[in-house]
Amino acid sequence: MSRSTRSFTSFLRCAGVSVLLINTMVSAQAEPLSFDAALALALREAPILAVNEAQLDAARQAAVPAGALPDPRLALGIDNVPIEGPDRFNLNSEAMTMRRIGLMQEFPNRAKRAARVDVARGRVELAGAAIEVTRLLVMRETAVAWIARDTVEQQLEQVDALFAENKLFDAAVRAQLAGGRGMTTEIVMPRQEAAQIEERRDELQARREQAIANLRRWVGTAADSPLVGTVPDWSISSQPLLHGLHRHPEIVLFAPQGRVLDAEVAEAEAAKKSDWALEFAYQNRAFRFGDMVMLQVSFDLPMFTSKRQEPLVAAKRAERVALDAERESVLRMHTAELESDLADYKRLGSAIKRQRQRLLPLADEKISLAMAAWWGGKGSLTELISARSERIDIELKAIALEGEQRQVAARLHYVYGAGEGD
Repeated sequence: MSRSTRSFTSFLRCAGVSVLLINTMVSAQAEPLSFDAALALALREAPILAVNEAQLDAARQAAVPAGALPDPRLALGIDNVPIEGPDRFNLNSEAMTMRRIGLMQEFPNRAKRAARVDVARGRVELAGAAIEVTRLLVMRETAVAWIARDTVEQQLEQVDALFAENKLFDAAVRAQLAGGRGMTTEIVMPRQEAAQIEERRDELQARREQAIANLRRWVGTAADSPLVGTVPDWSISSQPLLHGLHRHPEIVLFAPQGRVLDAEVAEAEAAKKSDWALEFAYQNRAFRFGDMVMLQVSFDLPMFTSKRQEPLVAAKRAERVALDAERESVLRMHTAELESDLADYKRLGSAIKRQRQRLLPLADEKISLAMAAWWGGKGSLTELISARSERIDIELKAIALEGEQRQVAARLHYVYGAGEGD
């Protein structure tokens, strides 16, 4: 390659770097949003977490009276009112009419009360587990949204750099033609390339706005801030993730759900035992008769358990069997998904390596050869523009693959790795 060709290529590259520096200076005027800051902001402000917190508070409040006795019952009445004879319906008769006030307390059997406490505690645990699941969901989706925006902005930087090169490229073509070299039709080719670059930039800009909108769902107005920094370098290894599959958010929920159902089975079983009640009453009679008191104990008689309590017990046990089967089904589904994601992560790594280590160097070499040929009057401008187009396609694809791999890594980390270390 001639010295003039190398100088021209270096000048184009420097111009592209200058454009990137200017863009960075403009973006620095706003408070930047790092990856870690986005996660912290999402965990602090995501409305869905407030929903789960309220549900946990509701479960805790409901657990307070779970093992308490029922409220006592106050009974007021009139006994022995005559309905025949001269004193019928006379409440002040000399008969045995009594005005009664009583208090009754029901006592559910001990096993039933203990089961109700266990049910309430299980629901508190389930609500707490749901918060952890939601927290991982928020972190995962925020990470994916941040990476998506970062990826498209890296692509925009490359396109902006190419656009800056195009301006200088257009000037070089005009200089060539002014020197009597090249074809007159070549003067429009840089402008055609510029139009294609603008179209590509418009597409990427639209994708950037979509990425910001998606990020705004999790971090609010901070999504409009410029991004800074990079994502963590998560260690993605198949064996630890497969062994930690039980930490998947959907699988974690099955344990407290099972405890709630076990407690409900125990409560249904306890319904086969008698509850009892104690009632005390004070009875006031006419003046010449003495007042009386009454103390009464009553018991439930679960005599027909095969038609009443047993079906309820069987229903709860069937729900427990269904829950175990559902857990196994979900576990197998996520095992398959994990293996698929791991294979995809490996494929993306190979594709990125191929793009960066083989295709991009070849594309740069092709541009250099095409530029040298054109600069020396031995090649066509069409070939040079085509080589430049191929090069930007490879670069954009490499960035897209890197972004896709980071998104897969984020999903693996925050779902199967349960966000360890975050």
